[in-house]
Amino acid sequence: MPKMKSHTGMGKRVKVTGRGKIVAQQAGLRHNLEKKASTHTRRLTGTVVLAKADVKRIKKLLGR
Repeated sequence: MPKMKSHTGMGKRVKVTGRGKIVAQQAGLRHNLEKKASTHTRRLTGTVVLAKADVKRIKKLLGR
């Protein structure tokens, strides 16, 4: 049986912390920033821990 390959695209989008949590950049900061309030764009900076519902699927893609 061949080895499972990890999903390279997902590996570029998320990071696994030392404790196994999955963190990623928040969506909504790529374009149309002029119409978004500054407070809104400031809130979107930084990384966040992903929702529990997504973790199982993402870990499978990463081969963990």
